[in-house]
Formats: sequence, structure tokens, C-alpha cells
Amino acid sequence: MPDIGIGLVGGGYMGKAHAVALSAVGAVFDTPLRPRLEMLAASTPESARRHARAFGFSRAAADWQALVADPKVGAVVIASPQNTHRGIAEAAFSLGKPVFCEKPLGASMEDAMAMVAAARASGVVNMVGFNYVRTPATQFARRLIASGEIGQITWFRGEHTEDFLADPTLPANWRTSGMANGTMGDLAPHIINASLALMGPIASVMGVYETVHTSRPEGVVTNDDHAQFMCRFENGAMGQIYASRIATGRKMGYAYEITGTKGAIRFDQEDQNALWLYEMTGPEATRGFRKILTGPAHPDYLPFCQGPGHGTGYQDQIIIEARDFLRAIETGEAIWPTFRDGHDVNRVIAAVIASSDQGAWCDISSV
Repeated sequence: MPDIGIGLVGGGYMGKAHAVALSAVGAVFDTPLRPRLEMLAASTPESARRHARAFGFSRAAADWQALVADPKVGAVVIASPQNTHRGIAEAAFSLGKPVFCEKPLGASMEDAMAMVAAARASGVVNMVGFNYVRTPATQFARRLIASGEIGQITWFRGEHTEDFLADPTLPANWRTSGMANGTMGDLAPHIINASLALMGPIASVMGVYETVHTSRPEGVVTNDDHAQFMCRFENGAMGQIYASRIATGRKMGYAYEITGTKGAIRFDQEDQNALWLYEMTGPEATRGFRKILTGPAHPDYLPFCQGPGHGTGYQDQIIIEARDFLRAIETGEAIWPTFRDGHDVNRVIAAVIASSDQGAWCDISSV
């Protein structure tokens, strides 16, 4: 069975998630191409050695440059801070190595555009890590919408809300400095990606972002705490999206509601193994939203568990991503979301920021 040496850049929260996924993906999905945990790079050589040993990588790299250049590394997974994404990706593409990059694609529109150009010029496989859209429930929602089950879509409401900075007495940290690390750069990309996956392209936006807690112990806050925007999709549907890191009580509020002419869908990531479906059929007296528990009949559920309602979790989403990345490398065919798709998310973010700054609607085509 063929294998490929994986170089992982980053040993933190997402680095560990990808290391676990790469270790498990072959057993879960019986992939024809198997990942070999070859090399890990982190912020320091000492950190790299510690994480390589803990995660089961064969070697630690002195830095990401050495990792990318190593001949035994056949593909690169980027799970480091977003201001490092561009340099790592461009170096890997220059050597013809496939790249999986955590979201957001880069720290700026300039970064994203350069990374898309480098990916296109290289002709090799590239993917962006938007894991939440890969839950069996959301994959099933995409199928329901595409099949016309709930009719013509007329409205979308989405949110990504958490409360990790709801307490104003929490000290300033790296998340409170620079727009790339604010809510529009950190949380909003996930729900924007979901809206594009479920609804198609966005045509225009009218948005506003705001810093609620302008100062914190140990520093001034220089980015946004929450943001909201109205949008018009290219298919004509209206939409509304809200993102917040100060949404008191919300832990993983990645949620959406979709209304169609024949039904509606509701989903909340805090109950990620359930999808609520309303169908405009049967007597009015017995109509209502019904809870569908995911099971083997839903996309990518059975490889994890044979029992309906037993559920999948966060780590399983990353394993599904790893399967897709390996499949793309094996076949040479692009699998969504590519760097181009990640750039589409960045364009929406830039348009919302421009709209807020100008106090006017902004066409995505102008960004």
C-alpha cells in the first residue's frame, strides 16, 4: 500500500488535531494512500522535538524551511499562525508539494491572492481547513438543498458565536491584536464558508463590525469583538450572518437556518449530530420541525460508528478532512474547499470590512 511522508507545521491546538487525524485516517476510511508521519516543525526546535515525540512523528525539524525542503516530506500540512501561511505554502508549491492549510488562507487579502496564484502555478493539490462543514448533518443538509427537498431557497441566517472573550476582565492576548486575529478574521470565516457551501456565492453585503471591550488588562484591543452583515446571494436569496467572541453562554454557536418554498432546515453545532427538518407536506395539524439524528444513512458517518444516534465529534471532522486531502493527492483531482474557495471567503470578509468603514452596501465583485 503506497504511503506519503507528511510534514506538519505547528504543534499547538490544531497541530495536535491534524496529527491525531493523520494517525487515524487510514484505519477509519481504509485509504488507498496512507500518511506517514515524517516530520514536525514548531515555534522552536525544542518545541518541535517535544511535539514530534508526543504525536508520533519520526523526526523534528529545526524550522519550517527545513521541513518543506526535506526530500522525505511529500506533502505539507500548515497548522501554524496565519501570518506564516503564505511563506510556507509558497515554498512547498515551488517544490511541487501538495499543501493543506488551516483557515483563514492568509493574514490578508494580499496573502490569499498570492497563495492562490502559487497554487495555480504549481498545479498541485491544495486544500483549506474548514472542518465544521464536514459534519454528517451539514453534508446531509447540502444534499437536501441540492435535491430541491425544501424548494427554492429564499433566506439564510448563520452565526458563529462563542464567549471565550465575553469577560472584559480577561487580559489582552494575541487574539485581541490586529484585524487578522479578530472575530472577522478568526470566527466569521467558518460560517461564511458554510453559507457559500449551502447557498452558493454571495453577491453583495452590508455590514458593521465593532470592538465592545476596547481595553483589557495588559493591553488595548485593536480588533473586532463582533460583527454582523446582511447579504444578497447570487441566487437571489437574502441572508444575515453574525459572528462574535463575546456571545455570553455560547460555546460553539456555529448555527444556521435556511428557509425554502417547500420546507426549512435548522442546525446548531452544539448539537452537531442532529438536523432539524420541516417539510410542507401532510395535514397542517401534524406539520412541524422534526429532529433527524445522524446515523449510517448519512454522509461519512458509518466509518466511525454503526449505531444511529451514537454521534461523531470534533476530531472526526478533521479525520474526514485528512481523508479528502489524501484522496486529492492520490487522484490529482481538486476536492473542495481549495485555496480558490478559501480566497472566496477572504473576499467576503474584506467586503464586510469595507462596507462597515464606508457605511454602504459593497459588491463582492469590487473586492
